[in-house]
Amino acid sequence: MHDCLAFADAVTAAEEAAEIRALASARTWGEARQVRMTHLWNPAGPDYEDPEDGYADDEPFVITELGAVMDGRWPRMVTTRAFEVLPQDLQDRYGKREFTLHDGDYLEIPLEGEAELVAELRGRGYDVTRDDELINLLDGFSLGSLAG
Repeated sequence: MHDCLAFADAVTAAEEAAEIRALASARTWGEARQVRMTHLWNPAGPDYEDPEDGYADDEPFVITELGAVMDGRWPRMVTTRAFEVLPQDLQDRYGKREFTLHDGDYLEIPLEGEAELVAELRGRGYDVTRDDELINLLDGFSLGSLAG
């Protein structure tokens, strides 16, 4: 979203992507409420959307019309993950902390630094691979294409 590098933990990223796909494939609000999340929170779940507020279980569900998706709260911005997965010294050297009104801080790492940063991470024993499709899904970029 911010045209910069983003990182995710490979151990959980595929499972998080499966949770996003499962919610996006729900056809009704009832199905959406039943999607179990381990890594993410379910923005269609009973803790966030009450059927008494006008979303009956048999009503059609469209993930891109979900309040938390429309206002950018779900899934959380993927560029915030760099604070969790990158060593602090590399965050300081390659990135710049930026602030957004809705999502809080994220680490902006310019694309130009990719090769050098990846080499440094690999030199420290990190297994680094690039998967733009996965990163975009974790960021919610392709949610509309998953629905339906």
